[in-house]
Amino acid sequence: MSTPKVAILGGVALSLLCSVALAEQTTYPLTIENCGQQVTIERAPERAVALGQNSAEILLLLGLEDRMAATAFWPNSVLPELAPANDTVEVITVEFPTLESVLAQQPDFVPAMLVTLMGPDSKVAKREDFETLGIPTYLSPSACTTEADSQNANGSAATSVYGVRKDLWSMDLVYKEIEDMARIFDVADRGAALIEDFKAREAALREEFTERDDLTFLFWFSSPSPADDAYLGGGNGPSGYIADLLGGSNAVKTEAEWPTLGWEGIMAADPTVFVAAQVDRNRWDLDTAENKIAFLTSDPAVSQLDAVKAGHIAVMSGAAMNPSIRTLYGAEQLAEQLRSFDLP
Repeated sequence: MSTPKVAILGGVALSLLCSVALAEQTTYPLTIENCGQQVTIERAPERAVALGQNSAEILLLLGLEDRMAATAFWPNSVLPELAPANDTVEVITVEFPTLESVLAQQPDFVPAMLVTLMGPDSKVAKREDFETLGIPTYLSPSACTTEADSQNANGSAATSVYGVRKDLWSMDLVYKEIEDMARIFDVADRGAALIEDFKAREAALREEFTERDDLTFLFWFSSPSPADDAYLGGGNGPSGYIADLLGGSNAVKTEAEWPTLGWEGIMAADPTVFVAAQVDRNRWDLDTAENKIAFLTSDPAVSQLDAVKAGHIAVMSGAAMNPSIRTLYGAEQLAEQLRSFDLP
């Protein structure tokens, strides 16, 4: 016998209230462990510069726009509900910023979502660039849980320069990040409420979509052109998590975080559903979902795939394919479309 939804929602609400009640005020200086480093925060930041959409949107969801000096690197537009708050914060660039442009904002805290934005081989900045200036930093836990990709993962034709993920990514890494940000800014109650809301939404999708072996998804982020290999969501990355949450699996089995694959390999994967990412930056023509769909439905070979002929092409925000809060939003966006598909 199933549990009444009213009882489930009541339990979620009670859990949320308990979590908020148990949230403790931050005592400074605060020292936390982050990606193998000890980070000490002397006081609540007042001029944070968030490098990456996820880092920025977490702070905005926590209501911290008045403590943000600037942001950078936005593959997609901000969540609509966060737009008014985001409009009060300067955007340095929607692409990769320079270190000089970040330092010009006089930041007192710099969180980043990707190692390409702040890592050992980053062209933007290394953590020590800020630390030598006394500016504490934070790297998303999702960014430091990949491993170096020394060769094609699993012997696949797909390759990646962004590392490999041995285990399936989960929202737990995002919850850790939200919790850390809330502690750093002394808004633990807001962090607890946000995490509880996300967990409830995640659980609702898990309950609705039962596991099935015949449902596979292929997540296409973008391509420089139709003749080039496509950038795809890797098997164990956020795209794989979304597929698993919705009862299926990623058609691309490689452990590479961001594999590239030619169209012969994509056709061989033969997914049940194509997921065309909408990427709002203005870099390549195939950033837009509209142009992706036009290619899928007009190419003489690709258009003959069962998923394309059946119209099983879904659109999802490209930001959801990055390990971030947007991953859950992407899962909900995809779920809404799956409900209308005539899947066997």
